[in-house]
Amino acid sequence: MTDEHESALVDEAMKKASVAWVGVADGPSHALWCVPLENALFVVTGPGEQSAPGLAEADEARVTLRGDHGGRIVTWPARVTRVTPGTEEWDTLAPLVGAKRLNARGSTADLVARWAADGCALVRLAPGGEPVHGAELPAGSLAEPPRPSPATRATRKPFRLHRVRGR
Repeated sequence: MTDEHESALVDEAMKKASVAWVGVADGPSHALWCVPLENALFVVTGPGEQSAPGLAEADEARVTLRGDHGGRIVTWPARVTRVTPGTEEWDTLAPLVGAKRLNARGSTADLVARWAADGCALVRLAPGGEPVHGAELPAGSLAEPPRPSPATRATRKPFRLHRVRGR
């Protein structure tokens, strides 16, 4: 693939993205809802929003986008920049991202105000290098074991159609 084709692939995949898998440093990737704007993906993370450990402070991340079929389309390195509340950039971009937020309580203006007050991070993920493709992709599964969680699930007793008598 030429650089032009790779750039077009990343651009087209970003335009259709609503979820991106984002990893910081050597950490695991997290599925995050995102909004494509201005040739970048925007993600909100912080209190009351999605968890993306280390993303708000990072300079670089890796982004994986998948297609409708569930398979990976492209993985690319991203330059990470944080949009600061109170700036003109925040006033322009935060309402656009907030309008796309599903299941948000209140109006978009209330949501954006809460993001600023609670210290949430609005992060821009812009392409920052050559996408990973072909021979560079791992041949095996990228499945990871489940992460530790305090959540438990009660074990159900087996279903029996009738009472079994001992002999």
